[in-house]
Amino acid sequence: MTDLLQLLYDIPIVGLVFQFVAYLITTIPVVAPIILRVATPIGFAALCGVVCERSGVVNIGIEGIMLTGAFVGWLVGALLAPTLGGFAAPIFGLTPALVLGVAAAIGAGMLISLLHAWLSISVRADQIISGTIINIAALGMTTYLYQLLQQSSLGGGAGAFRVFLPPAALTDLPFVGWIFRTLLNQGPLTMSLIVITVFIQVALFRSRWGLRTRAVGEHPKAAETVGIDVIRLRYRNVVLAGGLAALGGAVLAMETTSSFSSGMTAGRGFIGLAAMIVGRWTPLGALGAALLFASSQAISQALHFVAPPGQLGELLASVPPQFYDALPYLVTIVVLTGLVGRSLPPAADGQPYQREAAA
Repeated sequence: MTDLLQLLYDIPIVGLVFQFVAYLITTIPVVAPIILRVATPIGFAALCGVVCERSGVVNIGIEGIMLTGAFVGWLVGALLAPTLGGFAAPIFGLTPALVLGVAAAIGAGMLISLLHAWLSISVRADQIISGTIINIAALGMTTYLYQLLQQSSLGGGAGAFRVFLPPAALTDLPFVGWIFRTLLNQGPLTMSLIVITVFIQVALFRSRWGLRTRAVGEHPKAAETVGIDVIRLRYRNVVLAGGLAALGGAVLAMETTSSFSSGMTAGRGFIGLAAMIVGRWTPLGALGAALLFASSQAISQALHFVAPPGQLGELLASVPPQFYDALPYLVTIVVLTGLVGRSLPPAADGQPYQREAAA
């Protein structure tokens, strides 16, 4: 078997491909927990997009909602930590300040989404422009307020959630141990992404709410004729989806790190929209696409620490590090280019709805 592999590796050009595939097979189980952590903010952004667009509302402002959620969650946690600090639960390192910070982040995201819903549904403004305004305003306001807070005596925050340490009896199992380590060696917000994704997937395709949501996104006039309140349902879904996007921001400021920085979302909201499209507007598909995009980032990081041996390692080492930094965005563009015309959104996506006047 070893001789056969070496024979394949020695084939010019093609051998490099075989070496890279073998490298991925051995590396992905090791970096799988990192992949899930990197994918979590993107996954929450993608879920926000799925719920909004399945309801017929385009939400380009996911990036701004995530950034606001990250800032508000960090700020509330930092303000409450001095008075509520001291007690930390043995699991996940839960503290009252962290929990209230996450709740504040969700509330801030829902409040901004309410603004987007009002502009998109009631005012019937252009939904792309509305979302763009939210992104610009969120970046400007959070940057300005953060600079002001840096000049104050505010502490460094409320800390961060700790990852759960699964028992070795699970993680040491042959073949499947790395799967348990990937799913369980995470913080609470990352774990919640899996639960929320499965819940929304089931609800969207197996519940009355899901049927009504899909009907409103496909043909709102027909939905109205059977007694569905299109305006109310769109409002509710867009506001709830904002809480999901804000959770993605909270992951960055309260689980991945314990601090806030200007523009820390770094385009993850837009990558989440791309994951939604690649996943064909389904929660599980969107999560799978988020994992795909995150894999490119995690593997590019692994190449810096454990490069493959031989000619492949020499070739990858000669690539400028800036290329690896841009790799997740390049993968996003390539995948989206291959899906142009193949992935169709809900029929009424982005179309304002106006009730017909009573006769």
